[in-house]
Amino acid sequence: MGVTLEEMKKYLRVDFDDDDALIEKLIEEAKNRCKDILRIEEETDTSSISNFDLGVMYCVAYTYEHREDCDYKSLNLALRGLLFGDREARF
Repeated sequence: MGVTLEEMKKYLRVDFDDDDALIEKLIEEAKNRCKDILRIEEETDTSSISNFDLGVMYCVAYTYEHREDCDYKSLNLALRGLLFGDREARF
């Protein structure tokens, strides 16, 4: 299914269309960040990963709210904790 723009705007409580392009870019970046943390390939189907959409929504909300001072280290640690159960074990 995946996270949609409308769903994300509702989650962020954004009622205007001014930031649609920004939110769409943040959704794509969040999907890539979650896949990187999960250590899965770009084309992998994420529908079976239980917390993937939640991770994407958390990542988008964090980066949207902290546009000026985003702490990516803290964000990555939070996402690792959220996605840990589905993370590929490899070195």
